[in-house]
Amino acid sequence: MVYLVEKAKTFGGLDVHAVPINKFKTTTIAIRFKAPLTRENVTKRALLSYALKSATAKSPSTQQLEKRLDDLYGASLSSGLAKKGNEHVLSLLMTVANERFLSDSAPLLKKVLELLAEVVFQPFAKDGAFDAATVEKEKRSLKQRISSIYDDKMSYANQRLIDEMCKQEVYHLHTYGYAEEVDQISPELLYDTYQDMIHRDKVDLYVVGQVDPETVFTEVKAVFPFSGRRAMTEERRQTVSNPESVHVVEEHQAVKQGKLNMGFRTSIVRGDPLYDAYQVFNGLFGVFPHSKLFMNVREKASLAYYASSSYESYKGLMVVMSGIETDNYEKTVNIIKEQLKEMQSGNFSDAELNQTKALIKNAILEGLDSPYSIIDILYQEVLTGVKESVEDKLKRIDKVTRDEIIKAAKQTVLDTIYFLRNEAA
Repeated sequence: MVYLVEKAKTFGGLDVHAVPINKFKTTTIAIRFKAPLTRENVTKRALLSYALKSATAKSPSTQQLEKRLDDLYGASLSSGLAKKGNEHVLSLLMTVANERFLSDSAPLLKKVLELLAEVVFQPFAKDGAFDAATVEKEKRSLKQRISSIYDDKMSYANQRLIDEMCKQEVYHLHTYGYAEEVDQISPELLYDTYQDMIHRDKVDLYVVGQVDPETVFTEVKAVFPFSGRRAMTEERRQTVSNPESVHVVEEHQAVKQGKLNMGFRTSIVRGDPLYDAYQVFNGLFGVFPHSKLFMNVREKASLAYYASSSYESYKGLMVVMSGIETDNYEKTVNIIKEQLKEMQSGNFSDAELNQTKALIKNAILEGLDSPYSIIDILYQEVLTGVKESVEDKLKRIDKVTRDEIIKAAKQTVLDTIYFLRNEAA
């Protein structure tokens, strides 16, 4: 069975990906700009993502732009940012009803692509500067977004762990930048950042839905005149040796529940021969309700309100996140270490292994139920240079062996412990 069909063409400096699929009654369009993570640009690019979706030269207010979206049968426009390994990805996303399901035969795809091109190429700017009032409004929005991470202590603890663990690597940079830098960005500086993105970023555009690829290519070519470019994103994978000792950081705040996050290094990233085995290892270790962390840290020992692991496959890191009572710190750290040793010793059953594989495959297939997830799946090839079909992913998960999982587990080394505890404790 073929789960996804992707047709791709390149026009100048734009790679276009058409994904015809019949399960959606909407058409989803995403344009993604990829550039290296740098301290100099991360906050400016974050602000740019807000400014671009706020207004255009033809619709110089958010209300006017929203009115035009409403006129396109309630189309939506949003922006997003992501940190993928050492790359910073800015996305503009649109969703619109598929004209096949409307009584009106208006060429909606064409109109939405034209509007997206307007957002990209005709921002609300003049004489080399973005509109000052728009920039000020979006500065407030960005600062609120940054402060929301501090207020969400789970997200904050994870961010602080990466701050400490990767302080000598570009990966420590925050996806949405830094609040203290926002007010320093002038409308002119933001426009320079925009020009740099338009002319230098790796650009990919995805169209997912009941579409004809050739029609997509024709419409896109007509309205997205990106100039040719050299790939700016050189290989920047930073090799970091395993630590000689574990770095421990404690922070005190007025929190009711302690946040214990532990960062582990592994040399295994996407494209590595052990990548699929690491996915299965991580599933057995801390992703699912039957995983070792959930069963032993939360259920049996009752040490944590939550305990799970996540694998940053573009960077080769695994993070364990848990919420605990402050007095349970030492016990929790020790039992988490014990669960890793259990995995490294191969102490997991065939039933647990088979259940984990089934759940990972199910998660892959569930991703096909969302156009945004489909785009994420296909964009992995852009990020890694590794092309792999959904069918191949499923087969590779099935083929993972016990020995490969043990080998992957043995390449997992504790680097940093971050503990956010009550200031009175």
